[in-house]
Amino acid sequence: MSDQLADDGAEPVIEAVEVRKTFNHGAVVALDGVTFEVAPQEHVAITGPSGCGKSTLLHLLAALDVPDSGTLRVAGEDVARLERPNEFRRERVGLVFQMHNLLPHLDALGNVGIAMFGTSMGRRERTERAQELLDLVGLDGLGHRRPPELSGGERQRVALARALANRPSVLIADEPTGSLDTGSRRLVLQLLERLRVEEGVTLVVVSHDERVLDAADRVIHLRDGRVVDDEGED
Repeated sequence: MSDQLADDGAEPVIEAVEVRKTFNHGAVVALDGVTFEVAPQEHVAITGPSGCGKSTLLHLLAALDVPDSGTLRVAGEDVARLERPNEFRRERVGLVFQMHNLLPHLDALGNVGIAMFGTSMGRRERTERAQELLDLVGLDGLGHRRPPELSGGERQRVALARALANRPSVLIADEPTGSLDTGSRRLVLQLLERLRVEEGVTLVVVSHDERVLDAADRVIHLRDGRVVDDEGED
């Protein structure tokens, strides 16, 4: 991590301690004692073979599910004790999925702006923030195009803008380059780094793409629900 971004005295943005998650009444162990920390504005990639627990860990980090045991704190909150997980996701964690999950009947501005519904921002403020974010991700002038009128790379950038709408502490991206061509993949990787610096977010990227892993400060390898390597850890 660059010296400008590192802060050895800062509290971890993510702290996982002996996190365990099972399914089918304990018959399937998805995560088995996972422990790691992520510092503010660090860029961490999580990788491993199919079925290793990557998706389960992502769901826990985003408070879409809770651990069976252990402790998982994200952006200062224990995800197992959240009273309003929807509010937590809206305000603290930005989510980007491989298939974008954009609403096809809304234009790019609308897709970004919808993330701000339920906040204290008025309509004009939401529109201004959405336009600001589209400019940030290089889509100035494309705000009125709907998803079917955008390329795969452009749709992914709209999804990134939407994830940043409420200034989250953590941006979680699930295979953000998986469906992109080489040029779009390069743009998204450059953009993720720029967002980390300019928006101050901590990046957690789940991927098996070697180019994505090379761009990260650290790579956490999972296998059979356990951390088997943490490249870049001091």
